[in-house]
Formats: sequence, structure tokens, C-alpha cells
Amino acid sequence: MEAQSARILLQIFAIFAAAKLLAVVAERVRVPAVVAEIVAGIMIGPQVLGWVKNPQQDWLVTLASIGAIVLLFDVGLNQKLSSIMRVGMMALVVAALGVVIPFFLGYGLLQLTEHSQTEAIFLGAAMVATSVGITARVLQDLNALRTVVATIILSAAVIDDILGMLVLAVVSSLSQGRVNYAEIGSVTVVAVAFTIFTVLVGRRVVRRLGPRVVEFAASNPYFALGLVICLGLSVVAELIRMAAIIGAFLAGLVFSEEEIAPTMREKMHSVSEFLVPFFFVTMGMHMDLSVFAQTQMLLLATMVTLLAILGKLVGCGLGAYRLGWRGAVQVGVGMVPRGEVGLIVALIGLNLGTISSGLYAVVIVMSMVTTLLTPPVLKLLFVRVTPGSSPDADRANP
Repeated sequence: MEAQSARILLQIFAIFAAAKLLAVVAERVRVPAVVAEIVAGIMIGPQVLGWVKNPQQDWLVTLASIGAIVLLFDVGLNQKLSSIMRVGMMALVVAALGVVIPFFLGYGLLQLTEHSQTEAIFLGAAMVATSVGITARVLQDLNALRTVVATIILSAAVIDDILGMLVLAVVSSLSQGRVNYAEIGSVTVVAVAFTIFTVLVGRRVVRRLGPRVVEFAASNPYFALGLVICLGLSVVAELIRMAAIIGAFLAGLVFSEEEIAPTMREKMHSVSEFLVPFFFVTMGMHMDLSVFAQTQMLLLATMVTLLAILGKLVGCGLGAYRLGWRGAVQVGVGMVPRGEVGLIVALIGLNLGTISSGLYAVVIVMSMVTTLLTPPVLKLLFVRVTPGSSPDADRANP
């Protein structure tokens, strides 16, 4: 037992040290820290050095999940509900076009290359959802979370997750030879109700509950309350088949306009510094570099990746056209990374036996490239953004 604990601690040390060491190097060459953390995962994972041979260990998966939850809670704290409400319709259009166009591009490509209809549908589903954790971390590092572009991206990502969940429900039903309309309808209603209820009612609950917590707590009552609500909403989101990180993001929104928010953000920064790297390092560990050795799969992966990028750029960019070309491109690029979301969809298809291992490898490559490409491109697009600028300021000068 002691030997096992020592091995786990050693792996935690290796992950954290590698992430921070490469982050320092990345900062020197002006590369986003998130890229360094993903590369650190590739280096110390089973593909290269093998310091961590199994990224599927329960403790590591749990630690990575907590890191993602902490990241999105921190991101939510840096948003304002009033700002999100102002861009609500645009975010809805961005999310809808960012789902429809990539789905049909992926579906159409596999239909033209003589794959089965089910495989085509699953690839389309894998190209739909956005891994908001990647973009959120880059925007956070650039101090651009309060720009109107960031607000639209993060708002659209919440809607995107709901739409992506519906697509996944449909394709899962199709893989079983039927479509369960009742299940799809119930999932939709519950997800939308959860989001609206949390956003509209959550703040009132916190304002009433906060003073009572202060009366009974000795120190940092609001910070403790924030973590409790963050974890609680993450659990609820998982139970209703949404991503846990969406619940964490909504929890951050609940506290974002409270007087205690600046202090809570300061305390969360220390928690994030430790936990968030585990999420991105683990993502790097899951990347299988051997797929690059297969010429046929590499060619298909290249085409899929190009369409995945084009679909989000065109779809989400069109939805944000009122921001001007620069703002539209920023939104489009911010919605490009698929990250772990695409991998989850592909893994479901693989486990159901409806897609081949080769197509699974194609989705891995697509997720890898979109994840690694987005941070440096997004950083270049935001070089003119003034740190701490408000959404209104960015709207005036997109």
C-alpha cells in the first residue's frame, strides 16, 4: 500500500514538474502555456518517456477532471452575466452554425469515401462539440476573458454542449437501429431548464445564503461556499448528461458579480495553478503518435482536420459577422479545438462497434491538431487586445 502511494506521488510530481518546466520554456519563446502542458503530457506519457504508463488510472482521470472543473469555475468568475445576456442571441447563432456546418462536412466526407452511414454520422458528431477548456485557458493567460469575443465564445460553448449532447443522443440511437425521440426530448428539456434555472435563480440563492454562511463560518466562508456550489453543480450536470465543466462554469457565473468575486478569483488562482495543469497534461498523454505512420489514415485525417477547422471558422465566424472580420475570425478560431470532447464521442462509437479503429485514430489526429493549433493562432489574433478591456470596449473596436 505504501509502495503504491509512493508511485502515485512520484507520478504527480513528474506531471506537475514537467508541466511547469515546459511552461517556463514556453513563456520564454512566447508560446501559450497550455501548449507546453499538452506537450509535457506527450513527453512523459506512454508514447515517449513512459514515466506515466497508464493515463487511464482512476486517480489521474479524477485529478484531471477536477482540474477542468476548477478551470471553468475560474473562467465563470471572470465573466459577467449581464455581458452574456447582451450577446445571447449572437452566441446562439454562433453555436448553431458551429454545430450544423461541421457535422455535415464530416458526414459528407465519409459518405464520399464509401464509409458506412453510421460511421459518417459518428464522425460528424465528433466534429461538432468544442473543447472550451483549451480556449478558456488561452484567453485567461492573455487576460482577455472580459472581451466581447471571449464572452461570445464561452456562451456559445455552453449552448454548443447542449446541441452536441443531442447529436450524440441521436447517433447513439441510430447505432442501435432506432431513434429514441422521447429520450432526446427529455434530455433537451432537462439541460435547458438546468442552465436557465442556475443562471436566473442561482444568484438570488447565493445572496440569501451567503450572509447565513458568514454567521456560522470562521474564515473564508464565501470561498468554501463557492467550491461547494461548483462541485455540486458539476455533479448535477453529469447526472443530466451534460459536461461537468458546464456546471462549474455556471457556478462561476453565479458568483461573478458578487462583491466578494475579486477575492474569490484571487484565491481560485492558487488552486488553478496546481490543479489545471493535470487536465492538459493528461490530454497530451492520450495522444497516440503511431497514427502518423499510416499513410492512408494520415491522408483521411488531414482532410478531416481541415474540414473540422473550416467548419468552425465558417460557421461560427458567420454567426459573429457583426463583430467585424477580426472579431469573427477570433470567435471562429476560439471554437475550433475539439480536445477531449471529440475523443469521447469517438470512444463511444468504438465501444459500440460502429466505427473502426482506423477511423478512431483519424478522430484522435483531428482532436490533436485542433487542440495544439488553436492556442498559438488565438494568441496572434489577440495581440491587440488590451489586458482587462471590457466587452463593450472590444465591441467598439473589434
